[in-house]
Amino acid sequence: MVSKVPELPEQWKSLDLVNILAQPAAFISISQCNSLYKPEGAQGNEKQWERGTLENTIKVAKACREANMKFFWIGYDVFREDYPMTELDRAQYGTWSEVFDSKNRTAEYKKWDAELADELKEVSQPEDTEFFEYAHQSSFVGTPLKLMLERAGIKTIIFCGIHLDWCIEGNSRAARDEGYMPIVIGDACSCQDQADDIPTMNRINRIVCPVISADQAVSYILQGQAKIRAA
Repeated sequence: MVSKVPELPEQWKSLDLVNILAQPAAFISISQCNSLYKPEGAQGNEKQWERGTLENTIKVAKACREANMKFFWIGYDVFREDYPMTELDRAQYGTWSEVFDSKNRTAEYKKWDAELADELKEVSQPEDTEFFEYAHQSSFVGTPLKLMLERAGIKTIIFCGIHLDWCIEGNSRAARDEGYMPIVIGDACSCQDQADDIPTMNRINRIVCPVISADQAVSYILQGQAKIRAA
């Protein structure tokens, strides 16, 4: 079941989202990996494949592709034994290793677990950029993302992925602080506990950036491209 995307708060209603999404933009998918989208994945108990986020991500990705946006597929590794760690990291990631039975997982399984879900591999292209997120919940730290966005002249970032209250919220906040205009596709994202989806969307919507639906995003993108062609 897909969580309903809340209405935009008053502060965003004056925005011209068609124009914002017609500016140089990037599509960013975060953590949409086998671990979360396959029953045999380490986090398969969340059953993220039942929530509609993959289908909505694909819907938005196709519209973004038609608009010639830059694409970034940012991976997520729940097995973090080799990550540089502070004491806080060791405590947190050590718990993850126990929960996800790291000692009894083969190297081949861990590699597969972190790979992009098959459904998204089908819409990815060779020219897209793919890498892992290594910070706590930001793709702007320890990766080439910021430099690549700057070199491409990106103004707007469209976020889809998992988890809404972790990587998506963290990255949308970071993007806003870096001077970009983030747009979160609410029904292409979800929390670990789906009951947290609405509160998290409301928080992002109220504090950080607009949260819109996949259908709204596609409509705005297509309208923007029509305007560009007519100009």
